[in-house]
Amino acid sequence: MAIIAAFAVPHPPLIIPAVGQGREQGIQNTIDAYEEVARRIAALAPDTVVISSPHSIMYRDYLHISPGGSAHGSFAQFRAPQAAYQCTYDRAFVAALEAACLAEQVPAGTMGEREPRLDHATMIPLHFIQQACDQANVPQPMVVRMGLSGLSPAVHYHIGTLVQRVASVMHRRVVFVASGDLSHKLLAEGPYGFAPEGPEFDERVCHDFVTGDFLDLLCMDRGFAERAAECGLRSFQIMAGALDRTEVDCELLSHEGPFGVGYGIAAFTPTGEEGASEDRAFEERYEQWHERDLLQRREAEDELVSLARLALETYVLSGGIGVRIDDLPDGRTLSPELLSQRAGCFVSLKKDGELRGCIGTIAPTKETLAEEICANAVSAGRRDHRFSPVEADELSELVYDVDVLSAPEPVESEADLDPRRYGVIVSTSDGRRGLLLPDLDGVDSVEEQVSIAAQKGGIDLVGDDYRLERFVVERHV
Repeated sequence: MAIIAAFAVPHPPLIIPAVGQGREQGIQNTIDAYEEVARRIAALAPDTVVISSPHSIMYRDYLHISPGGSAHGSFAQFRAPQAAYQCTYDRAFVAALEAACLAEQVPAGTMGEREPRLDHATMIPLHFIQQACDQANVPQPMVVRMGLSGLSPAVHYHIGTLVQRVASVMHRRVVFVASGDLSHKLLAEGPYGFAPEGPEFDERVCHDFVTGDFLDLLCMDRGFAERAAECGLRSFQIMAGALDRTEVDCELLSHEGPFGVGYGIAAFTPTGEEGASEDRAFEERYEQWHERDLLQRREAEDELVSLARLALETYVLSGGIGVRIDDLPDGRTLSPELLSQRAGCFVSLKKDGELRGCIGTIAPTKETLAEEICANAVSAGRRDHRFSPVEADELSELVYDVDVLSAPEPVESEADLDPRRYGVIVSTSDGRRGLLLPDLDGVDSVEEQVSIAAQKGGIDLVGDDYRLERFVVERHV
């Protein structure tokens, strides 16, 4: 058995006594469970501990693996520079893992790190592991640190399977530690406030930890996870891949959230032959679910969303020729409203739950709403400067939203805004303008909404004289 154990752990800085200054006693159950995890790791005496961290270097389209021979870090940013840690990296394991990613064309590797500095989500598990190894008088294990990315759940899981494979080929005894907090929105009085998705997310993940249902960790809706303000889901997905096709005993050692952030600790002990359980081949099962989900979404699209999809797919597949409203393929016809109404609209594209493009118009620029949708769909897919143009092989993976805007109306103050009900426009007399749609995942307050809109327009809310407008949208999915 190459992966001899795996653990999901949180990373609250205050759990370090030099940072907590006594406040850590408020999460004593978490401390006790963390110490139990560390004792188990020390007793196993692994060669290598692989740690996935949400606070390591992170890219949208690339998963970073830390290079070099060693790294160090401290809690200086939390006013405790005396709490300092260092570790030795398993360079041979990293090289083999990077080679495996390259061979399978997985976008992961060691590019992009200039200074070998440990992040707090890595140092907190190291704090407990190193302490337990010293107490047990066993050698400190080598470490492999990897970050997360904006890539799909399937990619994160697959990288975990490569960790498993490399450990097996190299005959390394490896423990996988998935560092990640649960929801940050459990309590109204917490630092991030409350969202109903917060407790629901914690309950669901803890259930998955108890049952070993790693498929649910892969299938969880990204918007739901963002509304819960979690940080550990993709870390847990990599861990699940490291246990691919392996029967495990599952234990939820603790879960609590007295400060408004969910801290869960779970242990997974392999009990069967590695790679032998087809029932736990979650990568294949996820791909089957994902294909069905996309098909069901496509079949449920309304007329506006279907038109947006047709416009972008036609443009990409024809090499730049737009769809003709008066001559749609397959005898398709449009409703009179689409051919007579004029309105501004936004078309948003998502891939694997992450934004892939969004372009729109505040006021109508075309003769009909149908033409407006087609033009903005093409722009969202090909001309959003934040992303590379959508290619043909991505088309089947895209999920579309179309937001039709009402005419903007001026407001006197932020008291007239509601980020769930109204979109906002921040503008200045010299023509700068920023817009943000309503009801966006992760935007929960008027202050956040106005700030983001102002940033998009290059507007200084302190130094500039600006005005506010609001609008409502009719959202089509």
